[in-house]
Amino acid sequence: MIKTIRVLIVEDDFRVAQINRQLIEQITGFQVLAEMKTAEESLTFLQQTEQLPDLILLDVYIPDSPGLELFRRLRSDFPAIDIVFVTAAKETATVEEALHGGVVDYLLKPVDFDRFHKTFTRYRARKILLASKEEVNQEDLDRLLYGIDVSPSSAAAPDGLPKGIDQLTLERIEDVLTSSSADGMNAIDVGQAAGVSRSTARRYLEFLVSAEKAKAQLHYGDVGRPERTYLKI
Repeated sequence: MIKTIRVLIVEDDFRVAQINRQLIEQITGFQVLAEMKTAEESLTFLQQTEQLPDLILLDVYIPDSPGLELFRRLRSDFPAIDIVFVTAAKETATVEEALHGGVVDYLLKPVDFDRFHKTFTRYRARKILLASKEEVNQEDLDRLLYGIDVSPSSAAAPDGLPKGIDQLTLERIEDVLTSSSADGMNAIDVGQAAGVSRSTARRYLEFLVSAEKAKAQLHYGDVGRPERTYLKI
């Protein structure tokens, strides 16, 4: 299973930083290391920390970093750290340089939680895929780059999986289930953590049960119908 993804928030508005932290902490598999308000603080933290973040959530408008100065410094000094912009900067020149610099995503404020969640779940899915393989095929790259299957054979399920079961989504579901508590998780919680609908999560969970990679059990609450929960085997 992939390790917890470490995130550094660089945002001069403490209220926005707190909101971003709260959003991140609702998503499975992520940990916020710290919040920084200035470029100087951020660079000092990165130079002194024993554990670098995997991902930086970066605003363009940092008081002591005009334009994209901090972004350029991060790309130069810490090229292995991925960056997601969360900013109000809409200028096409800024967007273009960010894209040339290899940002993971570019989110405009105010950010909708569903859009925010999608960015993080796709980023985690990318890390899972790259950690699980020594080589990738074109379908893997299409999913990594575009989040979709654009190959001519997209109607057929890859890797011998049944139709309607995608390898990348399956890995996300398995990863979420592996990190669950001893009581297991229901389809709603799995779907939210993996960034898919309840019905999609249930389909993948039932596939894992049929493949004997998970087991289902009924959880009886105080009132109402019993709830079906799932545990990784």
